[in-house]
Amino acid sequence: MNNSLIGVKLMRTAFHPESGALTDPTAEGGEKSAMTDLFAGAIGAFKNPASHRTVQFNDAVEAAEIIQLADLLLKIVRRSQPP
Repeated sequence: MNNSLIGVKLMRTAFHPESGALTDPTAEGGEKSAMTDLFAGAIGAFKNPASHRTVQFNDAVEAAEIIQLADLLLKIVRRSQPP
């Protein structure tokens, strides 16, 4: 695998609407694009900042919601893989 594929770029490749390995081929075009944006946005907003600096969460509920979002994203990834 190409080591330059990390973070947002990796998500945009993995969920690319036409060629992404994790793209649902049965989904409509707009839904495919939205899934790409969802994963790229989640990585960009929640994973990348913690990779570059210490991120403080002052609200335990918000931290728990971010974990729940990550859990949902993992479920989507698992669904897109063959059994």
